[in-house]
Amino acid sequence: MYCVEVRDRIMIAHSLPDPFFGPAQGLHGATFVVDVAFFRETLTAQNVVVDIGAALDVLKQTLQPLAYQNLDTLPIFAGKLTTTEFLARHIFDAVSAAARDGALGEDGKALAKIRVTLQETDLARASYEGTVD
Repeated sequence: MYCVEVRDRIMIAHSLPDPFFGPAQGLHGATFVVDVAFFRETLTAQNVVVDIGAALDVLKQTLQPLAYQNLDTLPIFAGKLTTTEFLARHIFDAVSAAARDGALGEDGKALAKIRVTLQETDLARASYEGTVD
């Protein structure tokens, strides 16, 4: 399977108000390196997986509403624990929808799967991977 990956980063603030999270229960900041990998079985007529420029644009547009925000105050996350894993799925859903809607061009509609990875530090990261339905 072929794969192309693009990267951006995002700075956010949030809290994880559950005793499970220890000191991360309180409000804190995080800077995530966000990698999105696009997979397909065969290359396009231009011998690519997807247009890298379009992929970068989709990722930037997906992250923009979250950038420099306190996620605790955003209505879409009300009552949610915005863990790294949860955010990976949130970004996956948005990028997948963009692919289905043609934001990656017609060839983007034929992707087999997408993987979103958020790296918290050089020691820890979380991902969500799924098919583009």
